[in-house]
Amino acid sequence: QVQLVESGGGLVQPGGSLRLSCAASGSTSSINAMAWYRQAPGKQRELVAAITRGGSTNYADSVKGRFTISRDNAKNTVYLQMNSLKPEDTAVYYCNAESSLMAYWGKGTLVTVSS
Repeated sequence: QVQLVESGGGLVQPGGSLRLSCAASGSTSSINAMAWYRQAPGKQRELVAAITRGGSTNYADSVKGRFTISRDNAKNTVYLQMNSLKPEDTAVYYCNAESSLMAYWGKGTLVTVSS
């Protein structure tokens, strides 16, 4: 089993920045890819960014050039640096980790972009 705990959410003004962190514990050696998803009110959960154990990344088109995902394998932590935030980035952000057998989810952290 893998446990994921997100942190770093909050209220930020448009154009501002936040950094989310997700700390993994448990059977972390089984984790391959890690990712950030988000779910805005009334919308489906969507992939924001993902990173493999080797460091390959991919991003949703809506966040390319503004968000950066990174991973510290030694600390079993994945980060999401979010810059130039927009009101439409407002959502609950969830950390995801995948092994060959299972997908794990954190409880989410709320990001609100508003003036």
